[in-house]
Amino acid sequence: MATDQGPVVDSALLRSELVRLRKEKGLTQEQVARTLEWSPSKLIRVEGGKSSITRTDLQALLMTYDVTSESRQERLQNLARGARETPWWNKYRGLVNDDLLSLTGYTAGASFIRQFHGTLLPGLLQTREYAQVITSDLADPTAQQMAIELRLERQRRLAERQSPPRQYYILDEAVIRRHVGASIDPGIMPAQLRNIADRAESEDLLTVRIIPFGAGYHQGVYGPFVLLEFEGGLSDVLHLEGRPGTAATLSGDAPQIAEYRDIFERMLEETLPAEQSIELVRKVADEMEA
Repeated sequence: MATDQGPVVDSALLRSELVRLRKEKGLTQEQVARTLEWSPSKLIRVEGGKSSITRTDLQALLMTYDVTSESRQERLQNLARGARETPWWNKYRGLVNDDLLSLTGYTAGASFIRQFHGTLLPGLLQTREYAQVITSDLADPTAQQMAIELRLERQRRLAERQSPPRQYYILDEAVIRRHVGASIDPGIMPAQLRNIADRAESEDLLTVRIIPFGAGYHQGVYGPFVLLEFEGGLSDVLHLEGRPGTAATLSGDAPQIAEYRDIFERMLEETLPAEQSIELVRKVADEMEA
């Protein structure tokens, strides 16, 4: 059966494994293509993720690489099957920016999500009411509604995974102090903050840490980012957020990934402990209602 990691991660895992198997055999793409009577471009497209692979073609590759274990063959066939599935987020395409959909695809199969934000709450922590406020600048009502629904569906689908990911968030105190929606309904932000606190206290895989104003300068001032880790040997992914069209998603050996891992760990040293962070979140919610 297909995995529940989503087609983007299934495809990346499959491609990574196929490239590794070929290199372990000491074969070039041209040699493999010649053996299978394929055009070299066919294998290049498969390994590059530009083309899906049929069950028959995958079996031919595995025979070429001397993969005889039935369990290993079945695992790779499951990845190929998952990679061919239509992404659930396709229904949002054209109505939500491509940067967010790219991140959605990777996040859907991550085993560990680390994220920092210094101005707004990450989408995976937002309530519907909070999301409605921060998407209100979208001129198209349909696009706004789809942006909101995508945030909520991402949360729901991660929670429904057989092995949900661990989620670790660092937030600047400014994020929880900003009274989002105050002019519309002063209760939106207090309810949002209590939702975060309740989730952090009840969900074992969710941690929220706050960098207090008293910590002064920290490296998060350069902008929000997301670090994703995966099971199965897939390289980490770094997503640098920005305005639509300016975000960047990096993977593989990109040096920025190691740099941002280090930044996240150093920023953790500036945060309040988890319990104190949640106490502050609840305190701010109370102050907003006072």
